[in-house]
Amino acid sequence: MFTGRCLCGGIRFSIKGELQPIQICYCTQCQRAQGNPFASVIPIRTADFHLESGAELIQHFESSPGKERAFCKRCGSPIYSRRTAMPEALRLRAGLIEQDVPVKPVRHAYVADKPNWWSIDDDLPQYPQAAP
Repeated sequence: MFTGRCLCGGIRFSIKGELQPIQICYCTQCQRAQGNPFASVIPIRTADFHLESGAELIQHFESSPGKERAFCKRCGSPIYSRRTAMPEALRLRAGLIEQDVPVKPVRHAYVADKPNWWSIDDDLPQYPQAAP
């Protein structure tokens, strides 16, 4: 089991299940939502995500048709994103997990949108758009 929280600690959750490998996304929406050149996300099953506290603090925003981003309305921490067409899956923000995670990044997606001031210095696969 893994636990996590937002910056202010108002939203706390646990994950009871396996973590998938980390995906790095450079799309412009992730850049704006994170305030960084990329988002580090861990796909998890919605059924494995258990909100322990802070349900009243979760704010959803539809960033594009069919895609929601959830964040803490007190501290602004991004929590997860999800597609309405895939209710069984969440893309949890990896930096929220409190324990060491047993998974590593496996790919870079939307590198065509990567800021010119950020370099990728590893040998992971890079995809100009969405990864297959």
